[in-house]
Amino acid sequence: MTRTIPHFLGGSLHAPAEGRFADVFDPSSGAVQARVPLASADEVRAAIDVAEAAHPGWAATNPQKRARVLLRFLDLAQREMQSLAEMLASEHGKTVDDAKGDIQRGLEVVEFAAGAPHLLKGEYSTDAGSGIDVYSMRQPLGVVAAITPFNFPAMIPLWKAGPALAAGNAVVLKPSERDPSVPVRLAELFLEAGLPSGVLNVVHGDKEAVDALLTDDRIRAVGFVGSTPIAEYIYATAAAHGKRAQCFGGAKNHMIVMPDADLDQAADALIGSGYGSAGERCMAISVAVPVGQDTADALAAKLVERVERLRVGPALAPDVDYGPLVTRAAVERVEGYIQQGVDEGATLLADGRGFSVAGHEEGFYLGPTLFDHVTTDMAIYREEIFGPVLVIARAADYEEALRMASEHEYGNGVAIFTRDGDAARDFAARVEVGMVGVNVPIPVPIAYYTFGGWKRSGFGDLNQHGADAFRFYTKTKTVTSRWPSGIREGASFVIPTMH
Repeated sequence: MTRTIPHFLGGSLHAPAEGRFADVFDPSSGAVQARVPLASADEVRAAIDVAEAAHPGWAATNPQKRARVLLRFLDLAQREMQSLAEMLASEHGKTVDDAKGDIQRGLEVVEFAAGAPHLLKGEYSTDAGSGIDVYSMRQPLGVVAAITPFNFPAMIPLWKAGPALAAGNAVVLKPSERDPSVPVRLAELFLEAGLPSGVLNVVHGDKEAVDALLTDDRIRAVGFVGSTPIAEYIYATAAAHGKRAQCFGGAKNHMIVMPDADLDQAADALIGSGYGSAGERCMAISVAVPVGQDTADALAAKLVERVERLRVGPALAPDVDYGPLVTRAAVERVEGYIQQGVDEGATLLADGRGFSVAGHEEGFYLGPTLFDHVTTDMAIYREEIFGPVLVIARAADYEEALRMASEHEYGNGVAIFTRDGDAARDFAARVEVGMVGVNVPIPVPIAYYTFGGWKRSGFGDLNQHGADAFRFYTKTKTVTSRWPSGIREGASFVIPTMH
């Protein structure tokens, strides 16, 4: 009998016997390995009920004690790293080593959030006026929602839950229904670490569940990561219902390769960042932009040589560079883009269609694909493919390369590979993209800086993790205080000033 992945509500597992369900696949074999319930609006409201009831006690817990819960959680998660990574890989398709990186980057944000006693400090001014002190305090919002994607089933939930919990909020997490087991296990570990029941709840679902979260007045803020059309929908709907929203969407990340770059280093960086996790990363480099024809010809030759050596296989197998895509539909979607690139006239240097793994013929595999002579009007340049497809879009000079990255509708991440410090400095200052790497192909900021793209890659005023997370998950209250000296001054009818 196929197992059911439960909801996690009020500190315990709940597996509905009735209602709607979705299949959870093993991408490496193509087999259904579990089913996950798709919550109704009533079930989502019940989760919010639980969170609302648990919130006051957690909010009243001092920040140091909340931080200790996070520290105990970190220890528990590190002890279970191997089993968590295998669980994640078996549902997502990324390799076990890559899954460990997924988990670790999430834990690093929780580690940062454990600094909440410092990060939640307000400001204080004595004698702002005659006998008047002014101070501010950061207070939790209440119940917040996190809607997270399939491609990072540990990292993104932890990026959302860690700061939100540290700030004193209760959380309703709606993870992807494609790989939901790890978020449930993380919630269990938080409970084991001392988080009170009901403060963190995991409810599975699809659009019905999402809409229930977006329209319930008790949800004060919504954090989302996913595709741009859904990010736009969630941002607009949340705002229309008076909620804070922090929504991150798609990407088309460029890597500019200057003529003076170490081309072997650049080629290795492109292979790892373009094909790692089968390209199912919002920070994947999907466009290589060599500057000058000589650079482009040499880089293309090095990429072809490396692509031919890539090892694709089951997620749990050792010595695999990347595994399958998450679903059969994802494979078909990416194959459609490959055909579109051919139809539009791009040069196909490596074709990953029709790829299979012996003994796993029904798995969701796609071989590495490489295009050259891609132009900016082609769909494979404009649109996010989200698969193991790298395109080479040649630039005649540095200014053209800079324009390509800056004028694309997405502004998530970008990189430049060069030995020229002036060029790198100019690029970092002028490029219209939110996260920039200099000889770093995947410029994901460390936990105490913020993560966020520009243009159609990000919606909202504040980014993920770093100090922005605590600004997003708290509201500021400012107090102006005066203790009368005993001298009666009578009524005043003018606006108070501080002179």
